[in-house]
Amino acid sequence: MTHPLDSLRRRGAASRRLLLRAGAGSALGAALWPGLARAQAPAAAAAAVASASPAAPAPWRNWSGLQQCQPRRHFVPANEAELAQALRDAPAGTTLRSVGAGHSFTPLVPTDQWLVSLDRLSGVARAPVAGAALVQGGTRLSVVSRQLDALGLALPNLPDIDVQSYAGAISTGTHGTGRELPALHAEVQALRLVTARGEVVECSASKNPELLAAARVSLGSLGVITQAQVRVVPAYNLHRHVWLEPAMQLLERAPELARKHRNFEFYYLPFTGYAAGITHDVDTSAEVLTVQAADEDVLRDLRRLRDWLGFSPALRRKVAGWLIDPKQTEDARNRAWRLLATQRPTRFNETEYHVPAEAGLACVKEVIAALEKRSEVFFPLEFRFVAADDAWLSPFYQRASCSIAVHAAADEAHDYLLSEIGPIFQRHGGRPHWGKLHSLGAAQLATLYPRFKDFQALRRDMDPEGRLLNPHLRSLLGVTA
Repeated sequence: MTHPLDSLRRRGAASRRLLLRAGAGSALGAALWPGLARAQAPAAAAAAVASASPAAPAPWRNWSGLQQCQPRRHFVPANEAELAQALRDAPAGTTLRSVGAGHSFTPLVPTDQWLVSLDRLSGVARAPVAGAALVQGGTRLSVVSRQLDALGLALPNLPDIDVQSYAGAISTGTHGTGRELPALHAEVQALRLVTARGEVVECSASKNPELLAAARVSLGSLGVITQAQVRVVPAYNLHRHVWLEPAMQLLERAPELARKHRNFEFYYLPFTGYAAGITHDVDTSAEVLTVQAADEDVLRDLRRLRDWLGFSPALRRKVAGWLIDPKQTEDARNRAWRLLATQRPTRFNETEYHVPAEAGLACVKEVIAALEKRSEVFFPLEFRFVAADDAWLSPFYQRASCSIAVHAAADEAHDYLLSEIGPIFQRHGGRPHWGKLHSLGAAQLATLYPRFKDFQALRRDMDPEGRLLNPHLRSLLGVTA
């Protein structure tokens, strides 16, 4: 009978390199941990929404399968005017939620009434002001990058997944990594929203700046974002470098690496003693150097080690050390958007909090210790740096932060993300990613966000009937009537 480790042994050096490539897929190759795929799921979900008729809507579920609903109507407006008219004509008491690619793990979307998709509101154009572009709300981030590139432009930064709609990404505080680089919403200069009453409202730094500060991260509760004016930069290339290093050593060097490099992050590999560091820096060489992704192979190896050796953490760590060659490194050079974002087909559920930068190292050490008390863990932990901004509900509101994300396979239990990992983040002053699993309600959130009450008041003024809310949002925002 073949021993389950034989496949790893036969690959020998190839396996060692595989574990390194895991860290190199997209920031780590994108994958030492599985990720959200720039995959078929969002496209399939969008197609289902687009093809469903009001008389026979298709069920909806998010990317991981955790959230689902059966809406009364799927509505895919052709343009802003059609959306506004539909809201004005909607029967009294009708509520609606907007959906993008379904990449939020929290129940932001589920509704039994109207589900609105902006998939037909897609595209990028130059703005009438220099250094900016107009992005339609339904445009997928991958499309934003490609269309901007064709214009010789780029977003200043990107998250490691680019299947999300632009409106959905900014509304939930989606971010990349970079000590001096803020989240996507911080680059928004102006917005157009369709309110619950069907009114089209514009806001910018010079026109209704308070609304802009609130609407940049608004969870779809102030209006449907149809267009954003976004700061852009000339298209640029990056050089990505990936390496493996003893985890605690790399963790201690993390602040220095974040100061030195444009983008820095690391992935901790549970039960191996190693972490994969990833840096991106501007590359002026114009050289293109690509690497073959082995992300899914790596993830399978980590899962096999868990399945076969989970009974003995010491043996699991020893075998992992045998397979990993810390001398291996990997480099890639290409357009920024090709390196910063990646494909991640393996599905999972995730919790992510953003703690004050000065608390980042202490918090992640505590999280790692908690994870390694659980033999079922195999997904890498992700650690990133994000600059401060001034959006009222931004997790980075007025403070530089460290972002720590923990994942569990979609087909396995994930309750410990809330019961064991969440309290650690909360003890360190963490603010949750709005699209990632957390258990906080309005009372707790009000202590974390200085402008929380201001946001509640503005939301009441803009949508007094709560037509843009679902039960989850009512709980988050403290809406009882």
